[in-house]
Amino acid sequence: MKAVTWHGRRDVRVEEVADPAIKESTDAIIKITTTAICGSDLHLYEILGPFMTPGDILGHEPMGVVEEVGPDVTHVKPGDRVVIPFNIACGHCHMCDLRLYAQCETTQVREHGTGAALFGYSKLYGQVPGGQAQYLRVPHADFGPITVPHGPPDERFVYLSDVLPTSWQAVQFAHIPDGGSVTVFGLGPIGQMSARIARHLGHRVIAVDGVPARLDMARRHGVEVVDAAHTDDVPEAIRELTEGRGSDSVIDAVGMEAHGSPAARLAQRVTGLLPDAMAAPLMSTAGLDRLAALNQAISTVRRGGVISVIGVYGGMADPLPMLRMFDKGISLRMGQAHVKRWIDDLMPLVTDDSDPLAVMDLATHRLPLDEAPHGYEIFQKKADGAIKILLTP
Repeated sequence: MKAVTWHGRRDVRVEEVADPAIKESTDAIIKITTTAICGSDLHLYEILGPFMTPGDILGHEPMGVVEEVGPDVTHVKPGDRVVIPFNIACGHCHMCDLRLYAQCETTQVREHGTGAALFGYSKLYGQVPGGQAQYLRVPHADFGPITVPHGPPDERFVYLSDVLPTSWQAVQFAHIPDGGSVTVFGLGPIGQMSARIARHLGHRVIAVDGVPARLDMARRHGVEVVDAAHTDDVPEAIRELTEGRGSDSVIDAVGMEAHGSPAARLAQRVTGLLPDAMAAPLMSTAGLDRLAALNQAISTVRRGGVISVIGVYGGMADPLPMLRMFDKGISLRMGQAHVKRWIDDLMPLVTDDSDPLAVMDLATHRLPLDEAPHGYEIFQKKADGAIKILLTP
C-alpha cells in the first residue's frame, strides 16, 4: 500500500509499504477513505525527530470502511463506515472507566512516561503506524472505532477523529460561565472549531491570530477577532472589549508553535539538528517551548478565570509566571482529548443537515495522498491560505 512516511526534518515521502495485517484478536483493518494533516503532525515535521525512525507512517485523523476484524471484535463489522480516534484506548481499564481515555492504562507508553498510545506519533506514544495511508491496522477495535452513517461526505465526520472532540474538550475545560466570554488564542483547526463550539453553546467568543485567512474564516462564523499582527498589546485590547477585566476564560489553541522567545525558537532548531542520542535526553528535560501564547493567555484572562490549554507543549522545564497566576487566582485545565468521551455530544451536531458547527467550512485543501509532502509544506508555512488539509488515498 501507499503511506506517508517520515524521513527527517521537513522530509516526508509517499512510499510503498507492507499492507497491515491482523495481529491481535481485537484488531481491525480499515480501508482509509479520508485522512488529515494535523497541526501536531508539524511537530514531527519540525521538532520531534529524535523520537522518530525513518519510515514511520504518519497520521492520526483517519476514517474509512472496515475491511476485516479479529475474532473478538463485535463492536464493528466489515462494511461499516468508521472514524478512528487518534488515541488508542482499551475501554475497560481504570482510566477508561473514568472516561480518561487519553490516559488508558492498557496502552500507556511507560517507557517514556506518557499516556495512551497514539496513531502515527513517534516513540513517545508507542510508534504505532498511522493513518495517512491506504489501510490502517486498528488495535483495540473492540472499543475504539466510531460508527457513522453511510451517505454524507467524509468531511461531515472525519473531524470526529481529533478536531471536534479536542475542540469540545477545550471548551468544556474552559468552564465558561453562562453568558460569559472566552478568548481563543490561535485560529488553526482547533481554534476555529473551539470558537464555533463556544458560540454554539451561547458564549461570547473573541479570537486572536495574525494570519488573514484564519481571521476571515472566524469572522464568517460570527467570531469577534483581534489581529495579533496589527495589535501592539493583545491582552489590553481584549480588556478594552470586556469592561477592563479580561475574558472569563481563555483557550490556548497554539501550544509550542507560538511565535515568541527567540531563545526557545533557537533551542528548538538546535535540538532538532542534534544527533538523536543527544537530542532525545535534552528534549526530555529542557524547556523548549515558546510560551508567548500561554503568557498572553495569563495576562488576558480575568481574575479568578480559567485557562484551557489544548495546544500541545513539549518542554519539561518551561518557566511559568507562578506569582502572577497565583495572584490572579487562575485555574488551568489541559491535556490530550478523551475522544470517545465527547462523541455523544458531537454526533447529533455532525449528523444534523443544517451543519450547526459548519464542518463543511474548515478544509481549505483536499489533496490526493501522493501530494502529502506538498500539503505538509504549505501547512507548515501557512501558505496558500492553508488551514486544514484533507488527503484522499
